This record gives sequence, structure tokens and C-alpha cells, in this order.
Amino acid sequence: MTGRPAWTETGKRDAAAAEEINVTDDLHVVVLAAGKGTRMKSAQPKVLHRAAGLPLIEWVVRAARALRPVSITVVLGHGSDQVREWFADDESIRFVIQEPQLGTGHALLQAERVLTKRRGTVLLLSGDAPLVTKASLERLVATRREHGASVVVATADLTAPAGYGRVVRENGGLARIVEDRDATPAEREITEVNSGVYAFALASLFEALRGLGTSNAQGEYYLPELVAVHRQAGHVVMAERLEDADEIRGINTRAELAGVGRLLQDRINGDLMAGGVTLVDPSTAYIGPDVEIGADTVLHPFVFIEGRSTIGAGCEIHAGSRILDSKLGARVTVYNHTVIAESEVGDDVHLGPFARIRPMSTVGVGAHVGNFVEIKKSTVGDGSKIGHLSYIGDSAVGAGVNIGAGTITCNFDGHAKHRTVIGDKAFVGSDSTLVAPVSIGPGAYVAAGSAITEDVPAGALGIARGRQANKPGWAKARAAGKDGGR
Repeated sequence: MTGRPAWTETGKRDAAAAEEINVTDDLHVVVLAAGKGTRMKSAQPKVLHRAAGLPLIEWVVRAARALRPVSITVVLGHGSDQVREWFADDESIRFVIQEPQLGTGHALLQAERVLTKRRGTVLLLSGDAPLVTKASLERLVATRREHGASVVVATADLTAPAGYGRVVRENGGLARIVEDRDATPAEREITEVNSGVYAFALASLFEALRGLGTSNAQGEYYLPELVAVHRQAGHVVMAERLEDADEIRGINTRAELAGVGRLLQDRINGDLMAGGVTLVDPSTAYIGPDVEIGADTVLHPFVFIEGRSTIGAGCEIHAGSRILDSKLGARVTVYNHTVIAESEVGDDVHLGPFARIRPMSTVGVGAHVGNFVEIKKSTVGDGSKIGHLSYIGDSAVGAGVNIGAGTITCNFDGHAKHRTVIGDKAFVGSDSTLVAPVSIGPGAYVAAGSAITEDVPAGALGIARGRQANKPGWAKARAAGKDGGR
């Protein structure tokens, strides 16, 4: 706050606003999220539809929270219970209900009951406009504080402004905002449009809201009319152009949702590449906003990394793989079409192709989990190898273990799950079934094709299969149709 005199854009002194900038100016954020989103054709509230991994309203709230406001209030209407549920673990957000929905001005008026303090700035955001950035919001708030303005609206220039409210200026200053439905042909030629993002002086806001009329095509209380109301009262009103017009993009259709999602993903991918991550094809890399990836990691096309995953330095994730809420160490190689969920992988591990690491699993340093191997709620020790076509469930596999192809830990007896324990440096032959609960001692061997139902002591060989019997001449007799061939 600079303490500079506050003037209207026509040069008139705004004494009330000037007085306000000399006191502590708390920031309050209000997010409008009451609309039904009819054109989405969905039972889900529009603001909960996802773009680049997060609901639209979550993107908006994150941008607001980055400004460290005193409060965040969300105005709900249609689907209010579902929106509340998304923020169930966030006690910092307050909710008010707009019922019935009588326009954006009426929606903001519902926040009066929680914004009882009469000093500060109210930053108004739309829950379906997720591209707005912290930098732009900071600029908008700073402009209001610096000039003691009662209203500052963020605007942008669009080559195709149809559908947006037009910003009408007089002598360079903001005169009014006219909705697209109510605009004259000449006003529809204006390319500067209203973003729906505002910074208001709290002291005058709610009195002005109560003075709004409904003389418009929709018969609703329009927020843009606050510009005229404040001007008539002699207050400062301003328009702040945003450099990036994409920031004002709201969402009304599935096509617009996809377009905005692509822009958000491009931001994420650009930040990753700037940080030293190689994206072989950025247009097909789908990385969540909370993902962390170390330098010199390479992501091949059609990789999905979601949730709060962390990927170490020098990794290589091949095409078609999906990683969700997992932690990978350094120099991990994930081959094609491998899925990792809610698990932890150590350094120098090789996974896949076509492997699946299910939740609550840990793969140790230098281990190898090969093609068509499934790990479920198990630990795999350092340097162990599970190369082919195996299922390891509810198991503890020690270090340096070799598990042959086709091995299965039979963890479910039809009523309960049971544990299998395989000691360090044990060797399990191919096509073995380990019927839990069972343990294979350190350094023990299991003969290929065995069905192990009892513990195998350390250093022992466990064999559990039928004895082989050979019948000389059987094939020749069978070919001749003799009884010996049966």
C-alpha cells in the first residue's frame, strides 16, 4: 500500500476509499459456485468436473489461497452437498447457500452474513474459471489498494468476444459493463470483455449490491451493474487488462472443459521441462499438478503420473505407463504399460513391461519386477527378481530372492487373507504355488512345479509334486491304436 491519493478515473476525489487504504486492508475471497451448468449435461456440479487432474473449483481455490487471504467463502447452490464433500477436510473454507439462484449479484450478496467486517478487499472469483493465476490476482488486489478503488474488474481483449460482457470506456476510463444479451450492435463490436473477476472495497460492497436492479434480458441481479452504482456514488471504478486472455476462460460445455484442461496441462508440462525433465511428446504427457519429478528423468508418450507422486532423478518412464500416488527413487526404469498405485519403489529398480504394483507395496533398491508380474500389498527386498508371469500378494519377500516364472502366492482361502514370507536369498522355482500362511526360510529352495503347503526351513529344498512315471514305447503304441497307447 503506497498511501497515494485516491481519485476516480474522471479525476474526482473518492474520500471514503482514500480513508480505507490508510487502515489494515484484509483480503477476503469469495468463489461463486452455485450454477447448475446445464450445458454440461451432467448430474455432477459443473465446478467438480476435472481439468488436468483437479476439479475446476480446486484450481480456483488454490490460486486464491496462494494470496494468503483472511477468509475464503464459497457460494453454493446446485449440488452443494457434493462440493462440500470435496472440501470436507478443509476447515478453512466457509460455505453459504444461494437459494434461489437470481444472478451473480444475488450470489455475492449471500456472503454478507459471513463477511461482517467492514474493512478490506473482497476478491470475487468464478468456480468454473480455473486458468486465473496468482500473479494476475495479486495485480488486481494491488491496483484496488493503491488507488483506493471501490471496484476493479479484470478484463481481457478477445478476437471472438461473443457471449462475454463488453467493457465500455469513456475518456479511457471504465464507464460500464454491458452483458452480451443486452448489448447494442455497436457495443458487440467491442473486444475488451469482462472476466467475472473483481476486487471490491468491502466497506461499500453490500450496500451497493442491495441497490442492483433487474432491468436486463434475464431479469437477474448482475454484478457488472456495480460499476454504474459505484460511479453514481462518486467512487473509483477501474478496469485492469490481463496480458493473457486465456485466464478469463470459463467453462460451459464439455468441449470448453477439454480445451481448458489442455491449457492447464501445458502449464504443468512447461514447468517440468524448465526444471530439467524430458517429455518426448509433451502433447501426450498427462502429469498432475502435485507431481514432483527429478531432473534428467525422461517421460515417453502417453505416460500418466497422477496424485501426489514423486519421481526421482534420472528415471525413464516408457509409453503407456500410469503412476498414481507413488514414490519412485532415482534411476528407476518403468517399461511400457506398467501400473503403479500407492506404492514405493527404491533406486535402480526395473519394472515391467506390463507389470502391476498395487497399493501398499514396496519394491527395494535394485530389484526387478518383470513382465506380467502383479505385486499386491507386499514388500520385495533389495536386489530380488520376479521376472515373469507371477502373482505376489500379501507377502514379504527378502533381499536377493529369485522367484521363477508363474509363481503364485495363494493368499486367500475363501474367507481371509494370509501372509507368505520368503527369506533372504531364497530360490523359488517356476510354476510354484505357495499356499499361505507359509514361510520359505533364508537360502531355501523350492523345486519347480511345487505346491508348498508347509514351511520350508532355511537352506532346505522343498518339493511338493507327484512322482514322475515314464512308459517306454507309449507313443508308438498309441499311434498303432493298441491298448498300450491309452
